[in-house]
Amino acid sequence: MEARYFEDWNVGDEAETGAVEVTREAAIAFAQAYDPQAFHLDDDAARDSIFGRLSASGWQTASLAMRAIVTSGVFPPKGLVGLGVDKLRWVKPVYPGDSLRVLTRVTSKRENGNKPTGIVQFENETRNQHGELVMTHETMVLMPRRPQP
Repeated sequence: MEARYFEDWNVGDEAETGAVEVTREAAIAFAQAYDPQAFHLDDDAARDSIFGRLSASGWQTASLAMRAIVTSGVFPPKGLVGLGVDKLRWVKPVYPGDSLRVLTRVTSKRENGNKPTGIVQFENETRNQHGELVMTHETMVLMPRRPQP
């Protein structure tokens, strides 16, 4: 995919990322470091939980969605500056073995004065390998303008 700068996006435009895999080892390691709830750490405890099996942390799902977006190649190579996240919702559990993709859609954009950036708002849907919606969130980013020759 070719990198798209502020000028290249219009309201309604969409992009889809490649897949990121959720491994058991990574889910447990993430939980040990950041969300040490038993159903993220231990198979026996997870069986007795509302999930019925080991599940990834919702915070890991958000991190993996960010990874998918950054590595998609669709955004400028020097990156985006996040200005905020709104309406984060974990819709369905994510399990080790799942493969996640993000569909991102522009909902608004505006100039940022004479600065070399613009402000773009995206609506994001994260789905698993079955196409099931697992997470939604909105992001507002400071996006670079296309470099002038």
